[in-house]
Amino acid sequence: MTERVVGVGAGADAVGGKELATEDMILNIGPQHPSTHGVLRLRLTLDGERISSAEPIVGYMHRGAEKLFEVRDYRQIIVLANRHDWLSAFANELGVVIAVERMLGMEVPVRAVWTRTLLAELNRVLSHLMFLGSYPLELGAMTPIFYAFRERETLQAVMEEISGGRMHYMFNRVGGLKEELPEGWLDRVSQAVTDVRRRLPDIEALLVENEIFLARTRGVGVLSREQVMQYGVSGPIARASGVDLDLRRDDPYLAYGELPVKVVTRTAGDCLARFEVLLEQVKVSLDLADACLERLRALPPGPVNQRLPKVLKVPEGHTYAWTENPLGINGYYLVSRGEKTPWRMKLRSASYNNVQVLREMLPGHLVADMVAILGSMFFVVGDIDK
Repeated sequence: MTERVVGVGAGADAVGGKELATEDMILNIGPQHPSTHGVLRLRLTLDGERISSAEPIVGYMHRGAEKLFEVRDYRQIIVLANRHDWLSAFANELGVVIAVERMLGMEVPVRAVWTRTLLAELNRVLSHLMFLGSYPLELGAMTPIFYAFRERETLQAVMEEISGGRMHYMFNRVGGLKEELPEGWLDRVSQAVTDVRRRLPDIEALLVENEIFLARTRGVGVLSREQVMQYGVSGPIARASGVDLDLRRDDPYLAYGELPVKVVTRTAGDCLARFEVLLEQVKVSLDLADACLERLRALPPGPVNQRLPKVLKVPEGHTYAWTENPLGINGYYLVSRGEKTPWRMKLRSASYNNVQVLREMLPGHLVADMVAILGSMFFVVGDIDK
């Protein structure tokens, strides 16, 4: 009788003259798990401690946002649209109002255009700072998140002052903005931007030369340019793999056509490259915010919105409006039949495509590296599930 020893993680080496067989183990990471940023589930097949296959399973937070859009008028859609990526609420609103304004042939007041651009960049910095603080936390470094939240609170103060909201700003309106800027607000924003720029090196110094952080991220979770193109990955993750694409520069909207948008890229495509791109993009966004402040100070007084009819109906037709959200390309495909609600409004969220590529990235890595890779994908689960 032949003896057969079966063990998980034992490998295929011969031990004591006997061949040691292994069996694959199925491991579920999530849907409630500290490394998944929310209710995302990963179904991993393990050979020992090495991942042989990975399947992202999504939908645990799905609330049917697109169907809800179809039974709300265009003013009400804004309050729903800013919630799927709760770190980028202002940027989410932009796609909706740009699509509707394009269908209406509406020209937005110039002061509203520049204020929208300023707020979009401040919102981008807020989103990036969250990941710059939380990613090291997942790798065991606790201190950076305190610094990141200090900077977030500095910017949150001016965002909350102008809109009344900390996360869901609801400051965009079809035709412009909700209301005029408070007196002295531009000066307070300028001071906040200056403070964040001055203190940003504190976060950088903790991580950029940190041997443990570099060992956990350099060469780990490499995403090739070809995989980026195949899966439609966008945003900082794509640019870290050498894809030089940014809609602010390549298909300008708002006031970006008049701004010197620097696109930050890397070629390594690993966890470290993705973190470096995010850090550099914060600096770029702060520079763009300063440029917007300078232009707003130079503009003469004027309106920040258009007068709208009591019942807003969009002419029959269709359009696609996409924006460069903090996490990647965010698009709305709007189909109208001339009613006060859209016939169809399809949402293309950045995180959905970005997370799908995990099935290509994770196999071959150790379970310990899975957390580092997952955190470097910078996703929001609501943005995946819609």
